[in-house]
Amino acid sequence: MSEMQTITLGGGCFWCTEAVFVQVRGVTDVESGYSNGQVVRPSYEQVCSGTTGHNEVVKLVYDPAQISLRELLEIFFLIHDPTTLNRQGNDTGTQYRSGIYFSTPEQGEIANSLMGEMSAANLFGKPVVTEVQPLSNYWPAEDYHQDFFEKNPYQGYCVAVAGPKVAKFRKTFADRVKR
Repeated sequence: MSEMQTITLGGGCFWCTEAVFVQVRGVTDVESGYSNGQVVRPSYEQVCSGTTGHNEVVKLVYDPAQISLRELLEIFFLIHDPTTLNRQGNDTGTQYRSGIYFSTPEQGEIANSLMGEMSAANLFGKPVVTEVQPLSNYWPAEDYHQDFFEKNPYQGYCVAVAGPKVAKFRKTFADRVKR
C-alpha cells in the first residue's frame, strides 16, 4: 500500500480548481484554502483585498499508486492559464496567481521538470509564469467555500467558469475521472 501525498495548487479561484480535482481518480481529499502569504488565519475578505500575500489554493491528498504527481500537474495546466501573471480570466490580483506549492523537494523537482518541458516545447505560445515554492502558511478556507461547485452548480460563476473547466477535464482526461 502506498503512502498518501499532498500537493497544493493555485490556479485562480479555488472553486474552479476544487470542482475539477474532486473528480480525479486517485485524489482522496480536496480542501480549498489560502497559502504562501504573511497573515495568520486570513479571511476570504482579507485575501480578496490582495494585501495578505496569500493565494487561493486547493490542497490535494492523493494516492501515488493511482495517479502520479506529473499527471495531476498535467490536469492542473489544462484547466487554467499558467501564462498570465496574477490573473485568471476576469479574476485579477496576486491571490489568483498560478502556483505549485510542494510538500517535498522531489515534488518541486517534478514540477520544475514538467514546466521546463512545456517551455521547451512552447506549449502555450507564451512563457509559463507559475511559481513553484514550498508550501507555507497554509490555512483552510471558510466552510462555505468547501465543495462550493457541488453545492452551488447553478450559481453564475459556477455555470460560466467552473462548469466549462470541469467539462474540459472530463473530455481530455476521461480515463482519470472517478467512476
